[in-house]
Amino acid sequence: MSSTSESYLVGLIGEGVTPSLSPPLHEQEADHLGLRYLYRPVDLSLMAADRDLDPAVRLGELLQRGRELGFNAFNITHPCKQMVMQFLDEVSNDARSLGAVNTVLIRDGRFIGHNTDYSGFASALAAGLPSAPLDRVVQLGVGGAGSAVAYALLKAGTAHLTLIDLDYARASERAAALAALFPGRKVNAADSTELAAVLAGADGLVHATPVGMHSHPGLPLDLDLVDPRQWVADVVYRPLETELVRGARAKGCAVLDGGYMAVGQAVDAFELITGIRPDADRMRAHFLDLIERGL
Repeated sequence: MSSTSESYLVGLIGEGVTPSLSPPLHEQEADHLGLRYLYRPVDLSLMAADRDLDPAVRLGELLQRGRELGFNAFNITHPCKQMVMQFLDEVSNDARSLGAVNTVLIRDGRFIGHNTDYSGFASALAAGLPSAPLDRVVQLGVGGAGSAVAYALLKAGTAHLTLIDLDYARASERAAALAALFPGRKVNAADSTELAAVLAGADGLVHATPVGMHSHPGLPLDLDLVDPRQWVADVVYRPLETELVRGARAKGCAVLDGGYMAVGQAVDAFELITGIRPDADRMRAHFLDLIERGL
């Protein structure tokens, strides 16, 4: 357990991270806990002097500078979650299985990688859909967030997971990798033309593509394919009420908005960084307030 006399300097490395809600979310919770905690975005898209560098070289140099400047940790986001692996001295088993890291702790000069995207979705399911049947699930999208979500579903007990992506080869590759990690489960890829057939027998649907974000408005599928008995989870949280969440709720489905995963990964990252388990309900309330205020 960390002492409240300790201070924390944390950064978020990625492209376009200046508007991120992570800094105020972490800092407000730290204030409640009496911690001195400073969290700053390190936006690669704004670092003009480094734009000509190879992205991996730039990331490695940022980590080195952070260590020299006394940072305690970095959260890592697009496009660096896989790239950062080469600079780490130690990686958690789950992060190694996923091939992606979103939290890097700096301890005694060593870089230690973790993945709280998968654990964040696992806690989101437990908090937002505590009684949802998980036996047969269809997932749309297998990118960075999608890979973590699929891993979380299988760890939570999903017996048959079908992955669908615009890039069928990517879905097939991810399905094969997950099947190897979870030999007792059935993980397969399906073409988007098979969506209606596979969804008809599913307990739930997880959406993990950018469709529905402010910059990519719309629906990722025809809502007529969704049955009211099914649950629907979205990883998009800006807006919190995506067309998918709103439409599925109107049909009578149990729904999970993307804010649950966003908060869940932040809760786990905060605990890794400080050694103190934050109040998840309070962080969810902070998050909803930030969204409401349009920050």
